[in-house]
Amino acid sequence: MLSFRDLYFSGRSDFAPCFYDNGAGSSNGNMGLFSISEDTSVGSHVYTLNGSDPEGEPVTYDMTFDKGSKEYFSVEPKSGNVTLIQTLDREVQDEIVAFVTITDGRNKVVENVRVFITDANDEKPEFLDLPLVVDVPEDAASGSSIYRVQAVDRDLGSGGSVTYYLQSTPSTKFTIDGHSGALRIRSGESLDYEVSRTHFVTVVAKDGGGKYHGKYQVMTSTAIITINVLDTQDSPPVFVATPYFGFVYEVSVPGSEIFTVSAKDGDQNNPNTMHYSILSGSDGFFSINSTSGCISLTSFPVQLRNELYELQVKAAEVGADRFSDYSVTTVTVRVVDLNNHPPTFYDENGPQNCFELSMYEHPPEGEILRGLKITVNDSDQGANAKFRLLLVGPSRVLRVVPQTVLNEAQVTIIVENSSAIDYEKYQFLTFKLLAVEINTPERFSATAEIVINLLDTNDNIPKFSSEFYIARIPENSPGGSNLVSVTATDPDSGLWGEVKYSIYGSGADLSSTVLFHPCTHDLIVYHCGLCEENESSLCANYLHLCVFQNGLKGPMAAFLMQSRDNPMKALGLAISIITVIVLVTVMISTIMYFRNTKSNRIKPARRIIRRRPKEPRRWTFRPWFGRSDLSFGKFFTDDETRDNTYHSSPRAKPPAPSAPVLPPPPPSERLRSVPTVSGSLASRNTSRSSSWRTSKSTDGAQRSGQNKDGSGISSALVSELKMRIEQKINEANQGYYY
Repeated sequence: MLSFRDLYFSGRSDFAPCFYDNGAGSSNGNMGLFSISEDTSVGSHVYTLNGSDPEGEPVTYDMTFDKGSKEYFSVEPKSGNVTLIQTLDREVQDEIVAFVTITDGRNKVVENVRVFITDANDEKPEFLDLPLVVDVPEDAASGSSIYRVQAVDRDLGSGGSVTYYLQSTPSTKFTIDGHSGALRIRSGESLDYEVSRTHFVTVVAKDGGGKYHGKYQVMTSTAIITINVLDTQDSPPVFVATPYFGFVYEVSVPGSEIFTVSAKDGDQNNPNTMHYSILSGSDGFFSINSTSGCISLTSFPVQLRNELYELQVKAAEVGADRFSDYSVTTVTVRVVDLNNHPPTFYDENGPQNCFELSMYEHPPEGEILRGLKITVNDSDQGANAKFRLLLVGPSRVLRVVPQTVLNEAQVTIIVENSSAIDYEKYQFLTFKLLAVEINTPERFSATAEIVINLLDTNDNIPKFSSEFYIARIPENSPGGSNLVSVTATDPDSGLWGEVKYSIYGSGADLSSTVLFHPCTHDLIVYHCGLCEENESSLCANYLHLCVFQNGLKGPMAAFLMQSRDNPMKALGLAISIITVIVLVTVMISTIMYFRNTKSNRIKPARRIIRRRPKEPRRWTFRPWFGRSDLSFGKFFTDDETRDNTYHSSPRAKPPAPSAPVLPPPPPSERLRSVPTVSGSLASRNTSRSSSWRTSKSTDGAQRSGQNKDGSGISSALVSELKMRIEQKINEANQGYYY
């Protein structure tokens, strides 16, 4: 280092001050051989200028820089302390030229010094040739190098060395050499333009590391490499917007366009034109335009034999190697049926809207009406031919099977309620059979009328107009007199509705006393036995009428009906009488209770009424409230309680019959009754009490005697007549109940 001294001479010797020499690494002196790290912080005390004056005079220090250069340091004049006042950057300026000055006030010494700036790892690697874009053909070989990445680091030493690596991704197809930066296609991988036209790879450049502000650090940088894959002629054509479906309507005509297919070259960088053809599946009904790919119909739809056609269509590239690459796709063509046919009902002779059947009434439930041969059909196809069958008419009488039909079905009508099919109620039944389409906008339907003419069967029992008949006849009635007229009806038609009558009874002399006319159903007295001279005797008998149905052969057998008294009516009457007695008893007891309460004493019973023992009384069922013209109930002529006036001596007690009327036997002991139709010959004048019966019997006997000869009959005759009637009753009851 060069230095000079300005010497000022005076009258006496005066020497200039000087800096102390310093070696490498020295921190005081004239800053010769001084170096400073670029990462030194601004404001740091970096050096101390030091010197002396030979005469021992005090010295001051100063530092200057070239004109126009940046001033990095400042000096404290007295102490010589040097302070960093600007940031250092070795990569920008690696040394600083400065002029240091020392003076004693008279003499001034200036020295030129160079301060070296040392490196710190403060710079990141920098990629060159950004952005990084690479064009690679898709047929590049696996493992081949496709690019070389370059990055620089301006730091020195290890901080300036750079290595490379790729940020790992699972699907990357590339790898990089860490030192050279060569980018290669990974072994076993290949590029495909049709799969991916562009790849993006992130590369990382890393320096060797170094200290910065006293700490060790490694600096890195990243860059994205864009790899564009270039297309080559290596891919077959590709059909666009698959799958393909076309439709042929039944109203289409030959030449109608069905569908247009479209294919493009798989190598789109330099695409070839396409050539279309049908390989199979058309059966001669379809054709395709080789240039446009339009598929057309070549025949009328009615000639198509299938509902579905699958056409194999080929698209081939037209290039240097004619039709070298090609692709095949499937075009599905469906023949579409228009919903233009409603359901129709048929029989053996063709379409019908009315079906008629004759059948006997009361068929078995579940039986099929085999006389109806109904077929329903819808000429449409698929969902347009699906419809539902409904049977409209009397509820739950018949039902239709099946209920849902596709295209065609045999209609079956099944009996569901046999009792409702009754000739006596309806001579014919009418139903509406409906066929209604399901899930079609048009909802076409068809209606057929089903008329069922019912045939009568012998299924009804003849019934009398009344459950019993009462005949009263004077004992002097001549032969041929009408006793009573009976009527029975049968709701069946024809001969099954005609009835004949017969009669039988319990009297031994019935055949010699009464005649029943089978046609006019009149009961006639044709003979009267003589008891005494000029006197007729007619005993009261039960006459049982039978009605027979005309004995014709038919679906049901003829019936014999014998109507007998209804014991439930007698039971009801007995319950009513008992109820009235109980109510009256309660009422009397209540009145007596309140009466005794008012008198503040309880009165004892004044007397005890004991029932006089007598023979058991047999009930006589008579009309209520004294009305002898009522037609309900069953009348039996029972022996009445005789007054002592008419009996001079007791008679033998008759055998006790089973009670035909009230009170009824207990249900567990009740015997099975034979249904009959019964009448009775009884005295017109009967009443409910024994006294009434006695007086009425006397009056009836007197009137009978007056009708004959104007005089009363004796009590013995009346008693004899009643005794015979009682015996007949007992015999009849024993015959029915035993």
